[in-house]
Amino acid sequence: MSKAQSTPPYGQDLPPAGGFEQIRYRRNLPVRGPGGAVVFGGIFAICAFGFWRLGQGNLERRELQREKAWSRIHLVPLIMAEGDRDVYRRSQAALAREKEIMKDVDGWEAGKSVYNTKKYTPSTIVVL
Repeated sequence: MSKAQSTPPYGQDLPPAGGFEQIRYRRNLPVRGPGGAVVFGGIFAICAFGFWRLGQGNLERRELQREKAWSRIHLVPLIMAEGDRDVYRRSQAALAREKEIMKDVDGWEAGKSVYNTKKYTPSTIVVL
């Protein structure tokens, strides 16, 4: 190669002076919505409030059950007395029917117990 031919007819590609600019490979997205700590704190607060309300509901339910039990306990004598009055009324009506039906039979005692004892034995047959 001679001096005239010392420079090739083509130019070699070289980086520009100062180098290439940086390649942007990161996504530059704006922050949208609350951060993770805020979301976690909100969930914790909602759960804490829910458990508090659950506890309050359990206390109220327990109090209502206690009130219901005591109201039933206080009503038992009234209900028993009402049942006794009903049994007495039915037995008197049955006795009146027995007297009416057996009035022509000699030696029949209406209302006499079939048991040979002086103890009270309640009727096991309910007449409706």
